[in-house]
Parts: sequence; C-alpha cells; structure tokens
Amino acid sequence: MKNFSGKVLFLDRSDINTDEIIPAKYLTEITKEALKPYLLEDLVLEGFDQKRDLKDKAVIVTRANFGCGSSREHAPWALEVNGINVVIAESFARIFRQNMFNCGMMAIELPKEKIDYLFAEYAGKETFISVDVDNDKIVISAGKQQEEIPYTISEFDKTLVKESGWVGYADKHY
Repeated sequence: MKNFSGKVLFLDRSDINTDEIIPAKYLTEITKEALKPYLLEDLVLEGFDQKRDLKDKAVIVTRANFGCGSSREHAPWALEVNGINVVIAESFARIFRQNMFNCGMMAIELPKEKIDYLFAEYAGKETFISVDVDNDKIVISAGKQQEEIPYTISEFDKTLVKESGWVGYADKHY
C-alpha cells in the first residue's frame, strides 16, 4: 500500500483539468518518471508557483470537479511520481476519480462545507494530513491543532487502494 500522509498543498480553485495537471505535450513520454517535472506546469492560480509550492507535498486539498477534461491516466501518474497519493476535493471528474483508485491512490470527496472549512482553518499554514484507510478518517494537523474528519469510499475502491491498484488486485485475485 502506498503512503497516504504528508504535507498539504491547497489549490483554491474548482475545475482544475487534466491538461493543467499534466500538459498534453508530455503525453508522449514513455515512463511515469519522465512526467515528474511537469506536474501542474500549466496551472494558473494566483500566488501558485509550481517549483516552490510542490516541494515536499504529498496531499492536495482543492475544490470541485478536480481532474475534469480528458480521461488520460497520465494525470494520476504525474501526481503519483511526485509523491502525491491523496487528493481531497468536493468532487472529481468521474474517470479521473476512478483512475486514482485504479492506481491505488486516494480520491476523497468531502462536502463543500467541509472543504470550505479546511481552506478557512488550514490554508496558509504548514498543514499535515494522514489518511487512516482502515478506519475511513483523515487526521489533519497544523501546529498544535489536530482533528479527525470521517470520509466514505466504496469497499471495492478501498480494496484497490490496499492492493496498490488494479495490477496488485489482479495479481492477488486472478
């Protein structure tokens, strides 16, 4: 199972599409590692600096409809190769969300009110999130402040996460 904890990158925008996650011009690369330097290269977000803000981040918290656009699997791959195995959002594009689980990664949906709260309470602070996959909860902390937030995913998606994705699942069950 992958690591589901680390420092948080807050991306305060809805509709971040797969071209912004990994620009289409890099889709000819033949390894995941080759995608690494280009993650979020084309993201336009006031105050965001790709080189500075991605450093040492392992979790993204963002707004609605993350991963919209094309259905390319390269978008989760670019996150994964950069050590980001968790994205928490109000909602995801359907295919992107399933591609995350298929790769053994976490795509956690929380209600808009909870996402608004996370931005109000934690954005701008050095924030750390740990996902307790077995108990369906997020542990979020900044300084001495810490709290737990429950989430739900399907049992099958949880199984994919625990098996490190479809390949691990198939190896174990077929």
